Amino acid sequence: MKEITTPINDKTIAELKVGDMIYLSGCIYCGRDAVLPKLVKMHLDGTIGKLDVNLQGSVIFHTAVSTAGVGPTSSNKLEIESSIAPLSEAGVKLHLGKGAIHAETVTALDKFNAVYAVIPPVTALLGAKTLEQQLVAFPELGMEALYCLKVDRYPAIIAAAHGRSIY
Repeated sequence: MKEITTPINDKTIAELKVGDMIYLSGCIYCGRDAVLPKLVKMHLDGTIGKLDVNLQGSVIFHTAVSTAGVGPTSSNKLEIESSIAPLSEAGVKLHLGKGAIHAETVTALDKFNAVYAVIPPVTALLGAKTLEQQLVAFPELGMEALYCLKVDRYPAIIAAAHGRSIY
């Protein structure tokens, strides 16, 4: 595991390889479909300096922030993926999300000495904590059939109880 702290410099990016596992620390900007096109527009028209952000060496996490927590959204959505090249040009060094991105975006990342990293979905974490699985009923439904899982320490957050909700 490589430890990376923001802001990220060019030397750190140059040393990263596909498949490296990293621990990321420091300030990470979060944005997705609605806000990233706004940042791109501000970069292109030269008004991004009006924001209290420093994109040099920064990280953009493709996520929304809610009381339920954060989790990566698909980075290949048009509004998100089309922000990667211009925001890399603006100084973003690492784009964090999930899913495959197009070859043109990979080329743009290289051009601006930036990288893309994925955060495994929660299913990867839960898969590691699933000890056994047994098909119980309705096999014709495939992955939507009724299963019984034997699990060890699944993490969860109570979202509603006693007439209250976190949403």
